[in-house]
Amino acid sequence: MAATPSISVLFPFHNGADMLRDALESLVAQTWHDFEVVAIDDGSEDASPDIAADFAARDRRVRVVRSPRVGLVGALVAACTVARGPFLARMDADDVALPERFARQMALLCEDPALAVCGSRVRVTGSSVGSGRRRYERWINDVVTSEDITQNLFIECPIPHPTFLMRRAAFESVGGYQDHGWPEDYDLLMRFFTAGMRMGKAAEELLEWRDRPGRLSMRDARYSEAAFRALKRHYLFQTYLREGRRFVQWGAGEVGKRWLRTWEARCPETVVDVHPRKIGRKIHGFSVIAPDELPSPGEVFVVVAVGARNARAEIRAWLVSRGYEELRDFLFLA
Repeated sequence: MAATPSISVLFPFHNGADMLRDALESLVAQTWHDFEVVAIDDGSEDASPDIAADFAARDRRVRVVRSPRVGLVGALVAACTVARGPFLARMDADDVALPERFARQMALLCEDPALAVCGSRVRVTGSSVGSGRRRYERWINDVVTSEDITQNLFIECPIPHPTFLMRRAAFESVGGYQDHGWPEDYDLLMRFFTAGMRMGKAAEELLEWRDRPGRLSMRDARYSEAAFRALKRHYLFQTYLREGRRFVQWGAGEVGKRWLRTWEARCPETVVDVHPRKIGRKIHGFSVIAPDELPSPGEVFVVVAVGARNARAEIRAWLVSRGYEELRDFLFLA
């Protein structure tokens, strides 16, 4: 093992005995050999520390650090303090990295020195995977280029956390992992974006993202819909809506109504909708206008809060045909 590995894999685990072995096997089988696995045992009470210790005894690239239970963000911060590489990768004990994962992602970072972080497409597996998760898989695998990621950043976290590979210098410059009561991975991407850094994704499926009911993102309040909206609202007002910029909301359906209940002190001036029965009424205290009543491009920013993908395409076409430019004059929100 090199004195300083090129990649440090941040690998916290808690009671992961049922899947941990597969995850570690996939890491030690990588075609890119120059890495270390910083395996943080976050207060496990099952056999997972013994499984990790067995791998460490067989492969010097695996280091196990025992910790009292501190939670995911605390464990990630602990992993960062002992990680040695100039690149930081993420991996969960639930998942399986395909053999070419690190090689393909490092190639992408070398090809584009402006990238602060890159991920990859994923293959979602598991007995609990339903139609909603399959739609999410299709969506996240369609968001690949840096432009795609920026355009979709306020819809959903566009890079799966277990696929992150980051330049350590960029990661540290934005403050690393932080706990604000919302998703720590999405928050980190937002801070990369706010700092003007580029994000990318390998076009290949390089991770088997194993879905199961007990996964942290399925049960922790930090990953609730309310927490996601709080994060998006916070970063909207730091970016597209900073300095008191005027804005309106397009959408008074189910997604739009959730946002109308979310805005708090700073809120849209009005709401745009195409449904004849909504136009001229008030919804949650907001007056509803028709699209033709929108101010001219440059006068107001439009946040489009609609759920149906075909509706997004139709609204984009309507706005662009009237001189609105995406990200300059309007943004999609979910």
